[in-house]
Amino acid sequence: MTVGQTIKTVFGGIIGLILLIGVLTSFGTVDEGERGVMTRFGLITKTVEPGLYWKIPFVESMNRMNVRTQTVKYDLENPLFAASGDLQDVNVSTVINYHVDPSQVEEIYRQYKNIKDYEADIIRPAIRDTIKNNASQFTAAELVTMRSEYAQTVYVTLTERLEQYNITVEQVNITNIKFSSQYTASIEAKVTAEQKALKAEQDLVRVEFEAEQRIAQAEAEAEAIRIQANAINSQGGEDYVNLKAIEKWNGTLPNQFVPGSAVPFINI
Repeated sequence: MTVGQTIKTVFGGIIGLILLIGVLTSFGTVDEGERGVMTRFGLITKTVEPGLYWKIPFVESMNRMNVRTQTVKYDLENPLFAASGDLQDVNVSTVINYHVDPSQVEEIYRQYKNIKDYEADIIRPAIRDTIKNNASQFTAAELVTMRSEYAQTVYVTLTERLEQYNITVEQVNITNIKFSSQYTASIEAKVTAEQKALKAEQDLVRVEFEAEQRIAQAEAEAEAIRIQANAINSQGGEDYVNLKAIEKWNGTLPNQFVPGSAVPFINI
């Protein structure tokens, strides 16, 4: 084989390999939960739905965009710092779910090319700002007692803010609200004082009730005595005394009688 033939063979092999690579890379798939942005020499040509696609080798490129539910999380180790309406420092832990509008992936790709940059530059700053601004609309106590209302306010505000960036907010969860140690201690002291005051009030009510009961009982006893006294005066005191003596008598006669005396309780 001559040198020329060798060169042709090598060149032909290279061309064949390039063509084979081109054919193999011309086909691909876009998964569920993704959208493909097709570009031709860097220019966007179309959006590709999930499924099989074909592109021109070495000319067109497929850029996959994630449109699944994404989560932004700020936990106890990495909370959002804010201030309540009464100027108390508060650390807010939150979990926010969102997804990209599938119909707008071309616009997002045109500006940021990938979702992660989009999240870092647009979504997270919006979340931080919204959490802080809405926390200032509630006092520290209200952030605790009205947590669901606070979360709903954040959801509405964040939805309106990210809508213009083709982001749909699915859910906002405020998972924890933590205050400074000084404020927490003051709240605990306040609760303790309120509990002691409530107990003292309850004790006072109980004592007053018991006193009223004793007064009522004494009045009832006095009234009974008055009624008995009236009955004695109207019916004769001697008969009443004999009746009481009979009630207390054990039924045993004395062994000896004083001369001239009668049997007890028997008038002769």
